[in-house]
Amino acid sequence: MKKIDGIVPVMLTPFTEQNDVDYPGLANLIDWYLENKVDALFAVCQSSEMQFLTLEERVAVARFVVDHVKGRVPVIASGHISDDLGAQIEELSAMAQTGIDALVLVTNHLDPQKTGSDTFFSTLNSLLEALPASLPLGLYECPAPYRRLLSDEELTYCANTGRFVVLKDVSCDLDTVTRRVKLVQDTPLNIINANAAIAFPAMKAGSRGFSGVFTNFHPELYVWLYHHHQENPALADELADFLSLAAVTETLGYPKNAKIYHQRRGTFDSIHCRVNKDDVLEKFWGLTVILDQIRHGTAHYQKKIAQ
Repeated sequence: MKKIDGIVPVMLTPFTEQNDVDYPGLANLIDWYLENKVDALFAVCQSSEMQFLTLEERVAVARFVVDHVKGRVPVIASGHISDDLGAQIEELSAMAQTGIDALVLVTNHLDPQKTGSDTFFSTLNSLLEALPASLPLGLYECPAPYRRLLSDEELTYCANTGRFVVLKDVSCDLDTVTRRVKLVQDTPLNIINANAAIAFPAMKAGSRGFSGVFTNFHPELYVWLYHHHQENPALADELADFLSLAAVTETLGYPKNAKIYHQRRGTFDSIHCRVNKDDVLEKFWGLTVILDQIRHGTAHYQKKIAQ
């Protein structure tokens, strides 16, 4: 069972202008994450536009990531988009065969009608029976179609099964993260925060890393903050403020704005999105300037870290 912790980018899925998965571009993107020393990769998640990928595409993308990474870092994946239990078993069983290091369950699909813990536990236990017992699992409080936070009882139950290795926490609340860290002590389950505004305080409170959307812009800065902040506490505080402010740009057309960022650096050619059809540079005046500022700010902090 590989440990899932540290900086875990939520991977983009590059597409061609013809709306196919751009596998050469995906290979370049994986190489960029690895060059920036990330600790694991989260493939086929919301940032990957998983709700807009067919089951065949979800499985193919996950398998491609595993094959390209070649064991250099752990790869986790979800692709869990269905409400019907039979469909969930089908899609998760297919994903389980891709060679990933952990299979991530989306919490809102464990209780799709918002009826409460009884439904959550019923769905969860059906999936636990259907999925390979040897495959580590994760949990993801994905905000689409709705954000379904785990109760303390639900989290404790999952942690104590011994089968779960990671929760991508989307509470966006430092007190909740801190409480959850204590709840899962002495279990295999790590709490990894997804909110940039509390990224550094959450790390200091025991969160075992970061898995937010701006790992698609400057993962290396989060890597330094998580692994090396004690070397220069003043710089860490300054960097944490920059990372928090930069991440507000998520509201300006993500993930297409991240694809624009990567198109400009040459990772892949097309900014085509299935989830976002807008011309975000036209819709959000000033986005071009902000992306330039993020690039310049990233270079600034790269130099400060190197010094």
